[in-house]
Amino acid sequence: MSHKGNKSYLPSKICITCEKPFSWRKKWKKNWDELKYCSHACRKNK
Repeated sequence: MSHKGNKSYLPSKICITCEKPFSWRKKWKKNWDELKYCSHACRKNK
């Protein structure tokens, strides 16, 4: 099913600032449900 490098099976969200999709990252594992922004720049430019 999953193949190393194939990220199409990962969950994704839409950034509320730039409205672009962003995919799950391992460093976001603990707070994925609370994420709203794809980057620090989008968080600053609310």
